[in-house]
Amino acid sequence: MSDLKQGEPRAISGIEAMRGVGAGRAKGFWADAWERVVGRFGARLALGWIGAIAFFAIAAPVLANAHPMLRRNLSTGTWDSPLWQNLTAVDLVLLAGAVFGLPFVWMPVGLATRCGIAERSTRLSLLLLLGTQAGITVVGASAISAWSRNLESVPWIREFGREPWAPWIAAGAVGAIAATLAAAAVGFRAFRTGLVLIAAIIAVSAGASRWTDRLVNFDVYDEQEASGAYAMTYTLVPFSPEFGRSDLYVLPPLTKIADEIPETKDRPIGNRVVLLGSDAIGKDVLSQMMWACRLSISIGLVSTGLSVLIGVTMGAIMGYFGGWVDLLLYRIVEIFMAIPVLFLLIVAAAVLPRNTYMMMAIIGCVSWTGAARFTRAEFLKLRKQDFVQGAQAAGLPLRSVLFRHMLPNGVTPVLVDASFAVAAAIIAEATLSFLGLGPDGQASWGKLLSSATGTTGTFVWWLAIFPGFAIFFTVLSYNMLGEAMRDAIDPKLRKAAH
Repeated sequence: MSDLKQGEPRAISGIEAMRGVGAGRAKGFWADAWERVVGRFGARLALGWIGAIAFFAIAAPVLANAHPMLRRNLSTGTWDSPLWQNLTAVDLVLLAGAVFGLPFVWMPVGLATRCGIAERSTRLSLLLLLGTQAGITVVGASAISAWSRNLESVPWIREFGREPWAPWIAAGAVGAIAATLAAAAVGFRAFRTGLVLIAAIIAVSAGASRWTDRLVNFDVYDEQEASGAYAMTYTLVPFSPEFGRSDLYVLPPLTKIADEIPETKDRPIGNRVVLLGSDAIGKDVLSQMMWACRLSISIGLVSTGLSVLIGVTMGAIMGYFGGWVDLLLYRIVEIFMAIPVLFLLIVAAAVLPRNTYMMMAIIGCVSWTGAARFTRAEFLKLRKQDFVQGAQAAGLPLRSVLFRHMLPNGVTPVLVDASFAVAAAIIAEATLSFLGLGPDGQASWGKLLSSATGTTGTFVWWLAIFPGFAIFFTVLSYNMLGEAMRDAIDPKLRKAAH
């Protein structure tokens, strides 16, 4: 019987050591890199700030909204929710993704293993695929809805849009196409295909139920409550970015409306407080700050994802084939490198629809050159490696050689560059909005910053401080995260640090 107490280390023989007795499980490359990233204090702060921005981007419609969360008719006793009725399809999909996505990513290991998705990176990749599928469905349904309501559209599409079943047919068709592509991407496996179907049902339901925009009149709620016919329950911030009144012009932070506008003293709106003040057209700054998180983070992530997709594909082809293919395609890279993104966005704002999707597409389709050059350099080094030669000798298709064998070994510089690209995209959007050329009808930090000096030239400090710091900390967080990732995955820098 051993004299060692439980938990105390014991000596092992050389043969036992050779057999691996007492050896811990080795960490994977990405697990080790991520542990090094989160081990840095600056990276933890950056992740915390980015997480807060992501939270407000998803939850802003239910945290800052001028529509009552609950409305009760005092004469009949019935309840309804104007806030729920006015949520858009994008709001519904994002909220559903947050409710189901977080438990999915952090599900117990045993359950995840039985479902065939034991690795958390696999669950994150699957969640990203499902989000892309839902986004395509919602955007496609919204595009068909806008097309059917356009007076310049062909008569048959306008007639189609008036039919009661049109929303479900249009959203269902787009959802079926997106779901088929997503199911093919996961290999038509039973559990994963089930998740694809659930995402399709949620996205199709959201797109069809929010087929047309609702007319918004925020003043009616104040009138109904003041008449004594209704009782209202509002969210934490009872303002929306679209809600503005001329009598709320440039109120300083922590101002009670009744103190500045005495005629509202006996009305429900008089009890509201503008926590971060109001802007030059009487809109609450805090609600705009929260809603602008969605625009900034979506512009950054979607445009960067598109640029990485294009850049990795182009760089993989250049690096793998080399020769005249590399020479020809690299000339295309140089052409796109010479295009000034900001000036292109300014020109596009004058001749194309000013919406978020157009801005994402332009930034993503122009700023892919960095990812292409990094991927090309890595593939030029990898194409003569033994594992690539073995894959070629085994007769694997080109797609498998490029993206299943070579890409995982050469994607690390691209991921680091993507973090800096997200910050650059956020700056581009803020700059465009500052110039008054950003997406129409959407709250933006850049638009708030531009109103700090109004038409009179008077400096309004809260319109400069709050959005300015939001832009600064967001861009700084992505840059700090990119530097931490670079140091974690580069063995030379890791060795120099020691």
